[in-house]
Amino acid sequence: MKQIIINGGGVLKGEIKISGAKNSAVALIPAALLSNEKVTITGIPTISDIDALNEILEYLEATVLLKDDLIKIDASNIINKKIPETISIKLRASYYFMSALLGRYKHVEMYFPGGCAIGARPIDQTLKGFRALGATVIEKNNYFKIFAKELKGAYIYLDMPSVGATINTLLVATRAKGETIIENAAREPEIVNVANFLNSMGAKITGAGTSKIKIIGVDSLKSGFAEVIPDRIEAGTYVIAGALIGENLTIKNIIPEHIENLILKLKEMNVPIQVNTTDIIVSKSDNLRPTNIRTAGYPGFPTDLQQPITVLLSLAKGVSTLEETIYEKRFQNVRYLNEMGADIKQLSDRIIKINGPTNYMGKTVVATDLRAGASMILAGLVAKKTTYIDKAEHILRGYENIEKKLKDVGADITINNL
Repeated sequence: MKQIIINGGGVLKGEIKISGAKNSAVALIPAALLSNEKVTITGIPTISDIDALNEILEYLEATVLLKDDLIKIDASNIINKKIPETISIKLRASYYFMSALLGRYKHVEMYFPGGCAIGARPIDQTLKGFRALGATVIEKNNYFKIFAKELKGAYIYLDMPSVGATINTLLVATRAKGETIIENAAREPEIVNVANFLNSMGAKITGAGTSKIKIIGVDSLKSGFAEVIPDRIEAGTYVIAGALIGENLTIKNIIPEHIENLILKLKEMNVPIQVNTTDIIVSKSDNLRPTNIRTAGYPGFPTDLQQPITVLLSLAKGVSTLEETIYEKRFQNVRYLNEMGADIKQLSDRIIKINGPTNYMGKTVVATDLRAGASMILAGLVAKKTTYIDKAEHILRGYENIEKKLKDVGADITINNL
């Protein structure tokens, strides 16, 4: 187990460069299996989720070269064999291998993916897409056998705009015969990143980034190239850190429109923030105003920034509310924030009320999941005395070099192995 130790109360000054997006990279890498030739992806973040994906690539006997932020994948001679639970359980994004292998071979066998325990995360919409494209799904004790004599294009209406279901359906439809329409598709930038990658390999996809995506299936995909977009959740987390204890903290390599909803909320809260073309400069506010936030699919307020911004809301003078519409177990950070001094009341599975301002005091807390862990780091940065964050490996799944990035701008933070 890893533990993060933070001595809080300092000031963050300088520059933080944002890495490639975790949520793009974990889909782009499995998508490479749809090609019969070598593909190249740049901007890969150094996070444990990438290690888990590489373990699956090696298991399938793909040829992989990973150096710095560049990965080259040759899947021309992979073996389509059952992916065991011991490796699929390490991250939820392993289910992108399910769709890539189904699209290429019309047959896949693997166990249900893992990931953070933030509530029910069914894959019913993904399976709906598979079935609509002609696949048979056999499920038993978290084990899936999915196969099709032929994959045929179809009209698919997603009951909710799920990012995972949109990408999974997109991957399979790319190798199906005929035309597929995905209606009520998710619109996240990561989906556009994946679609552009597939198109570079010869796919025929239009409409990515809108609620209606059209795919004309192709028989094969060739070599291709992708550059992972900047991580909007990492960017948002560090922007919030700047709003907490920043002094002209500059967040570089950013696409501001990807976090526009966050920027608008920070301005509403009276945070000094300057938005430029590829960077944001943010400072602490001495007069934070409360606000109300409701998470939603893109371009709404991201569920992945809900837990981090709770720390900022707790410093505002007055009452804020936060409604989580995506996952029902995404308030696991509340207990630990309250132990550190916050006054947060959970009104229901989906709504919390935050009374501020809070004087945080360092405690021993737990990173119950990736973004809850990020909120613990933010609370530790603003707290008096020392904060110890157990199970910090959750945080390292999604934040590249977080210790170094924060140290370089003035944080007193250390990662230890227990």
